[in-house]
Amino acid sequence: MSDNRIKLFKDISEIVYSTINLDSLLDVVIVTATKMMNAKASSLLLRDEKTGKLFFHIATGEKKEEVKLFELEKGEGIAGWVAENGKPLLVANVKEDPRWSGKIATATGFSTNSIACAPLKVGDKTLGVIEIIDHEDGSRLTQDDLDMLIAFSEMAASTILRAQVFSTVNRENQRLREELVEKFTIVGESPALQKVIADSSKVAHSSATVLITGESGTGKELIARFIHNTSPRKERPYVAVNCGALTESLLESELFGYEKGAFTGADAQKNGLFEAADTGTIFLDEIGETTLAMQVKLLRVLQEGTFNRVGGTRPIRVDVRVIAATNKDVEKLVAEKKFREDLYYRLNVVRIRVPSLSERKEDIPLLARFFLDKFQKSVASRIEGFSDEAMNILTAYHWPGNIRQLENAIERAVIMGSGKEIKSSDLPHEILVPGKAEVKVGVPLKDAQDNFKKEFIIRTLESVGGSKTKAAAVLDIQRTYLSRLIKELGIE
Repeated sequence: MSDNRIKLFKDISEIVYSTINLDSLLDVVIVTATKMMNAKASSLLLRDEKTGKLFFHIATGEKKEEVKLFELEKGEGIAGWVAENGKPLLVANVKEDPRWSGKIATATGFSTNSIACAPLKVGDKTLGVIEIIDHEDGSRLTQDDLDMLIAFSEMAASTILRAQVFSTVNRENQRLREELVEKFTIVGESPALQKVIADSSKVAHSSATVLITGESGTGKELIARFIHNTSPRKERPYVAVNCGALTESLLESELFGYEKGAFTGADAQKNGLFEAADTGTIFLDEIGETTLAMQVKLLRVLQEGTFNRVGGTRPIRVDVRVIAATNKDVEKLVAEKKFREDLYYRLNVVRIRVPSLSERKEDIPLLARFFLDKFQKSVASRIEGFSDEAMNILTAYHWPGNIRQLENAIERAVIMGSGKEIKSSDLPHEILVPGKAEVKVGVPLKDAQDNFKKEFIIRTLESVGGSKTKAAAVLDIQRTYLSRLIKELGIE
């Protein structure tokens, strides 16, 4: 190989290895091969793994557009032989070689004297072939041309495989990003929710500590993620930990890490979640469940930005934005000496209360539709929507478990439902029947029965928009009997 060719090969290999886009890469491969061989024409053919056919992905030369319309059957022609055998081939005179297929030359009128062809091969896998036809001056190709083509094809094949892998990984990453966006989407248009979003947007652009309060299942972590994702730290780590799910010792190890030998089983140093969240955000869910001893350690991080690993003596400094959440009455905990007042004030720089679902009932149809779309994908359901009766029940229910309970209810309905609509019969029983917690004790049985009937009829009427006819159908009783019960029980 001449010095000029060596330099060109080196320069081009750097370009190829820096190219990620597969189509751009293949363009570089074939154009480079053509220049290096000073060829009259060249082609890059990719192999279909199922059929073994070869398809012209890129072609050069005066007939390149016509050539790209052809395909080669498995083993057809010199290129097909190379693809099937995985071996390079130099044919100095194609007319004397029985493997030569002249169908393309005949159809296009392109004359061919010699061909050099090398497989694009990684391990035992042949991705395709590169073929070079004649020199531009009409002279035949030589062994030197084939040697260069082999060297180049080996380099190009591994790079093509890398680009294919990258493309697959990129698609998977995109899918995961889309799933993540869907998972943490905030759904709703109610004034109560819009105020939360507006307040969260304001605080996102500061480094202030945020305390998010609200009932279980209202979506407090969604708000925490929203604050992080709209903040200047959005490209930095976001780490979430449920403080109520771990014992004090486990929580300390998780948050602050530990040194080797700090306790039995600590065979190596482990970094904690505060270190993992450095320059980003840490979300401390259920902060009200922490012990007073743990609260002292958390207060130090908030005040000084430092902590010690378990078993360590060297202070570790971090730059972490803290967002905490709780479903408890923090002021009550402080008054009862179960939560440190100084930590409370450190956390409560900005307070955001997430409303319960019963406070934003106008969002229930939107949320129900969102969850229906979500679960349709996972179970391949044909359900297209909700019956009016089912939606009325969903809207009327008080949802003590909030959005989490609604999501579970829709998932069950999608699994159990049949037909094109979710019907009231597809919904969980507890949504239709009052729970045990609402049953009063210490009263005569007759009064308890009347109270139950009254509450049950009221909820049924609410679920069908106040229609006595529809309520009677749901209760499976005569409308006249329902009217009498309404009057007897004093239902307005």
